[in-house]
Amino acid sequence: MQLQSITYQSTQIFYRTAGKGKPVVLIHGFAEDGDIWKNQIEFLKDHFYLIIPDLPGSGRSSVISRQPAVGIEEYADVIKAVLDEEKISQCSMAGHSMGGYIGLAFAEKYPEILSSLALVHSSAFADSEEKKANRLKSIEFVKKNGAYEFLKAAIVDLFTEKWASENAAIVEAQVEKGKAFTDEAIVQYYRAMIARPDRTHVLKNFPKPILFIIGEHDKAVPFEQSMQQCYLPVQSHIHILRNSAHMGMLEEAGKVNNALLQLK
Repeated sequence: MQLQSITYQSTQIFYRTAGKGKPVVLIHGFAEDGDIWKNQIEFLKDHFYLIIPDLPGSGRSSVISRQPAVGIEEYADVIKAVLDEEKISQCSMAGHSMGGYIGLAFAEKYPEILSSLALVHSSAFADSEEKKANRLKSIEFVKKNGAYEFLKAAIVDLFTEKWASENAAIVEAQVEKGKAFTDEAIVQYYRAMIARPDRTHVLKNFPKPILFIIGEHDKAVPFEQSMQQCYLPVQSHIHILRNSAHMGMLEEAGKVNNALLQLK
């Protein structure tokens, strides 16, 4: 695996590359970095040329510190800048959770570049008013208590209780990664998610395959909501993880790996 970097509007962005073949971008979610895809990278590198960015403020990448507030659309532009650096004009993309929001924004802005898109525990629906209120409460908690204190509880809740109990060391390692996030980065992500629009029209209008990887026990993106969007695309491939919550890349890695092979 190769570590690369670009400068995006004075912000240093790091990404990894691995494998060879058709380009596939793996976009991590909220309070993660590119390492969340480690099980997928090991499997998919024999099939694809993988590009795995650390979003601004995650992993090795610097946060974008400026006003106006950074939105999901700008994170999509960061991905476009990485593709430009790699001289890639056509690729597939998979996004986990917030990464899926970014993938949808990318599909809206640069549809000609994408040959397929995978939403991994993600949604095209805008936040409900209740969800927005909960995110605002989380922002206030982070400002008062710090990002790590918030993430300690939030990350554990992303797994099924059974899997978390049986894989305590993996969950703890993910929690420990929370120490790397600044309050600024976490607040920026939340504000970007609150502000994002409904993008179900992207699902309806995108003419190429869209994959949905859904956790039956997902609390962050409820199963019912996920199923409601699956019938919107022209070409839809649905994969239900019966033993996963929000972290199928870890909870049922083999099934996620095989599902992502459909990005060919």
